[in-house]
Amino acid sequence: MATQKITAPKLTKNPGQGMNLARMFRRQARALTPFFTLLILVIFFSIFSQGHRFATPENFRNILQQAAALAVMATGITYVLLLGEIDLSIGGVATASGVISSWLLVSLNAPGWLCAVIGVLVGVLVGLINGLVIAKIGVPSFMTTLAMGTVTTGLAVFLTKGRPIFDVPEVAATLGTGTLGPIPIIILVAIVVMFLGWLVARYTRFGRYVYMVGGSREAAQLSGVNSKNITIAVMVISGMLAGLAGVVNTGRLGSANPDIFKDATLDTIACVVLGGTSLFGGVGSVASTGIGLLVFGVLKNGLNLVNIDIYLKTLITGVILLLALILNVYALRLGQSEQEASIQEVAVQEEQGVSPGS
Repeated sequence: MATQKITAPKLTKNPGQGMNLARMFRRQARALTPFFTLLILVIFFSIFSQGHRFATPENFRNILQQAAALAVMATGITYVLLLGEIDLSIGGVATASGVISSWLLVSLNAPGWLCAVIGVLVGVLVGLINGLVIAKIGVPSFMTTLAMGTVTTGLAVFLTKGRPIFDVPEVAATLGTGTLGPIPIIILVAIVVMFLGWLVARYTRFGRYVYMVGGSREAAQLSGVNSKNITIAVMVISGMLAGLAGVVNTGRLGSANPDIFKDATLDTIACVVLGGTSLFGGVGSVASTGIGLLVFGVLKNGLNLVNIDIYLKTLITGVILLLALILNVYALRLGQSEQEASIQEVAVQEEQGVSPGS
């Protein structure tokens, strides 16, 4: 009598498990991509920096100090991009705010605290003008803020005659160069501004309205949201934070220079987009902007510590930033497509009378 060979059943992997992991990764791609970019840069520069000077507490503090002014401006720009607008005036506003605060101190011998406050109020005024022209008159934000950036830069050049002013308000110098224990105050200013920006965007009605208007202006208006007032408020916030960044950074450098923020506008927008905030509105967060700032700061700092031809550093910075931006935009689209697929899947299940997730 023939005996039948009995074999143990083969264990097969659950195909749904791999699919779920892939879908989860696609959904979180926007948040994960900047983090992995930062991790790769930190590892690379830690290995290849001259004398391994990159991975030291002193250097990390330098990175945070150098990125602090950008962090303040980037908080405002995050709101602007969430709204689906753009602000190209922040570099000029920061320059004018710093110059005016120092010019008032030197020319009129005004109190230092008043000079610093007026410098910030210059940013508020420019932001208000931007918002009114965009919301009430209907001029696109690209052209409005580009023009105001030229106006504010021109004002700074006129007041300084193209030369630095080496006297700065004492309060600006304290914020820019002072320390609270081992921590530079300028880093604390950036952290406080970003934390407040995150709180407002995440937990207040105003923050929800910004996301609603950026996601769909028509839908927000149908829901009773005054999109014009939200636009004005966001532009004022952007201008105010640019003014604050200008005053604080003037204190950090010890002078008001009309050329110091010439690249700040594009650098700030790049940091925000590197963090995963969409240029088309409605997607992103201040927290993700923080990761983008670290990516930008690590890249700029790390390239100064590796053995690369000094004349190639700007080119390499641009290429790496472009690749990182392309990767982040792709990750954003991947997450959006996965979200749309999930919505369609739920709709099909509801039509078939199947409860989602069963």
